[in-house]
Amino acid sequence: MQEVTRILAAIEEGDSRGSEQLLPLVYDELRRLAAHRLSQEKPGQTLSATALVHEAYVRLVGDKEARWDSQGHFFAAAARAMRHILIERARSRRREKRGGSAIRLDINVNTLALDSVPDQILDLDEALSRLAEEDRVKAELVELRYFAGMSLKEAAAVLGISIATADRYWAYARAWLYDALRCDQEP
Repeated sequence: MQEVTRILAAIEEGDSRGSEQLLPLVYDELRRLAAHRLSQEKPGQTLSATALVHEAYVRLVGDKEARWDSQGHFFAAAARAMRHILIERARSRRREKRGGSAIRLDINVNTLALDSVPDQILDLDEALSRLAEEDRVKAELVELRYFAGMSLKEAAAVLGISIATADRYWAYARAWLYDALRCDQEP
């Protein structure tokens, strides 16, 4: 863990070899997170876990303004990058030329198990952005749990909060998102 933190600091200082050293250390964990997230996608998904990891990694390391305080902070940033990649793909699939007039379906937010219908992912992203305006930590917890596939314990460690606090935040965030998504679907 200290090696990852050291390499992250070196990357921030402009060490061009840092990104080459970092990938082997974090690849397995990033791949596990991506595979977990993609396992919740609709069958026939064209994006592989490997491709998702690589695209997220390129975005993270290519961001010259990115600063990571720790390994947990890096993985939180990776979860956010994966979320943005999946959102971009959903928006692309939703466009009219790609069948953008799909029928809107209900989302079971209590389990956050989506079939990755583009509108559903976009609705969740919009609601999650609104939650972040109200409480960034709760929104980050949802990102880590849903988009990175982390357990409650893992997400609590990344956020620097107790498991009990994470459990309370998780219950609140699920209820908040359920309400927000339900209101979005009402005429």
